[in-house]
Amino acid sequence: VQLQASGGGSVQPGGSLRLSCAVLGTITGNAMGWFRQAPGKEREFVAVISGGGTTYYADSMRGRLTISRDNAKKTVYLQLNSLKPEDTAIYYCAGRTVIYASIIRNDYPYWGQGTLVTVSS
Repeated sequence: VQLQASGGGSVQPGGSLRLSCAVLGTITGNAMGWFRQAPGKEREFVAVISGGGTTYYADSMRGRLTISRDNAKKTVYLQLNSLKPEDTAIYYCAGRTVIYASIIRNDYPYWGQGTLVTVSS
């Protein structure tokens, strides 16, 4: 199983980005999540979508992001809006072996390489 994250970049505060995670392997229909890690901080939960499409979001970003999936394209998306400088981090997509969502980092055995999001004026 391989996860390939893309779509990061540099934006000004208030800007938007759409991150993509291509899933290569047999976990296409399982729960998929996004986490982020800022410099000097622990990796933290951002969003998750279950195999059935149920979504959960981190309180710190609720209302500013949307996670979605296209199983036919084997891709999971994370739309980031109204970005703030404190959203600057490496964003990682992660996959579970089951359809049930989890906000716990250790519940995800599969990880992509990360994509950098920088929010700065």
